Amino acid sequence: MSQDIVSDVLNEIMNAKRAKKSELVVDRNSKLLRNILDIAKEQGYLDYKVNENQIKIKLKGLNEIRAIKPRYTVSVKNINKYVRRFLPAKNFGLLIISTNKGLINHKDAKEKNLGGCLIAYMF
Repeated sequence: MSQDIVSDVLNEIMNAKRAKKSELVVDRNSKLLRNILDIAKEQGYLDYKVNENQIKIKLKGLNEIRAIKPRYTVSVKNINKYVRRFLPAKNFGLLIISTNKGLINHKDAKEKNLGGCLIAYMF
């Protein structure tokens, strides 16, 4: 366990997927983590419920979800460079970017002409 809650929980999700588990319970919780899980839930990759300090996560159509370390700062014109680096194919998966408007995926960031910090990717 490190100090980075997001990275730890996303690694736990991937470990559960490799162990062929359909759900897991995580004891760590943060607002940033819940926002990332909200984006994954909107895309249909997983489902989750928060009970006090625990999060119960059900895996659905998720192939991979990872934190990006170090958290690169990216401008709008350089987003495609990181999409090619982290995602396996064009129009497949999402990069999550932390902007001054909150967490959004890379497609919305391009539309709104926003840059920010890369947080995670999923497909």
